[in-house]
Amino acid sequence: MRILHTVAQYHPETGGMQEVVQQLSERLVRGGHEVTVATARVAGRSVSHNGVRIEEFDVRGNEVNGYRGEVQRYRDFLLGSRFDVVTSFAAQQWATDLALPMLDRIAGKKVFVPTGFSALHDRRYAAYFARMPGYLKRYDINVFLSDDYRDIRFARDNGVTNTVLIPNGAAEDEFLAPPALDIRKALGIPAGHRLILSVGSHTGLKGHAEAIEIFNRARLTDTTFLMIGNSYWNGCGKTCALKSALYNRRPAWKKSGKKLLVVSLDREATVAAYLAADLFLFPSRVECSPIVLYECLASRTPFLTSDAGNAAEIIRWSGAGVLLPTDVSPSGFSRTRVAASAELLETTANDHPRLERMAACGYSAWHERFTWEKIALQYERLYRDLTGNPD
Repeated sequence: MRILHTVAQYHPETGGMQEVVQQLSERLVRGGHEVTVATARVAGRSVSHNGVRIEEFDVRGNEVNGYRGEVQRYRDFLLGSRFDVVTSFAAQQWATDLALPMLDRIAGKKVFVPTGFSALHDRRYAAYFARMPGYLKRYDINVFLSDDYRDIRFARDNGVTNTVLIPNGAAEDEFLAPPALDIRKALGIPAGHRLILSVGSHTGLKGHAEAIEIFNRARLTDTTFLMIGNSYWNGCGKTCALKSALYNRRPAWKKSGKKLLVVSLDREATVAAYLAADLFLFPSRVECSPIVLYECLASRTPFLTSDAGNAAEIIRWSGAGVLLPTDVSPSGFSRTRVAASAELLETTANDHPRLERMAACGYSAWHERFTWEKIALQYERLYRDLTGNPD
């Protein structure tokens, strides 16, 4: 099959959506299919990566905020191309929004992966979402990552029936291999320290401020909190680094053996950190279906997470995590209650039999249902069923 995946950003850019599309695209190529990704231009990027052809467009923005750049060139590309399947990943961004009014004129079967509708309750997007049910019905199929999140509930409330559930996952080739390095030695973490991990870019929306304060209040000893995240324009990276310097000098922390490390690591080192961690702390403010939780399953790392995205559903599916006490605003943003979350962190971190049970349950669920290998096969079967193409 000839497959087109459209997404606002792609490798070497990092992030949840980029990871999803890269994992699916490369595995479909390995399955013998011709895959193209249409995405934003990145200086110095090759025209292909691991067999995936990359078509770049200098475009930014979305329907509500307006577009900038090669808008007409992208439209012409969609209308002039002949793919068997065209899949739009994520709403509220140019690569999908520019396609929506032209769906009937784009060749091939059309698939939409909405990934959460994060602006559903934003009044500026009212007209956008008023039109969305019609667009959803014009796609041949809509793939939802959750059976109980606001995007699938929106679809059901508006009579959309052309839907299927395919979750996110984590990769066997990353998490079944021996770690690339001894992360404790590399970062100077004492061998006897408990290791609590957080992974997420410094966007300001991953709950980093809450995570640091939860760790600060939790009465833990001989514990390192490792926060891994890429810098982000106008994000919280500098603030987190400053807090690390200040908190690590506190006499109370020195006495109890607490340490906060805020670092940016490459992928191999990040996977090594997952495999070395005792517990994952994730008080994120907004998510759809957080890949980091699936990576916890794959690495046998129990997790504490805010009630953001479909985190509660992932807990039901896996038995590997616990919800932090969370308040969810009418607009859909989550905020963990710090004091209660610190108490939960204390009790969970010190309950070793429970941690072992959660780790085992999560790994078993991942191996059975949530590897990218299995998920890519679900997409491949979906594409075959849509096109009637056995090849």
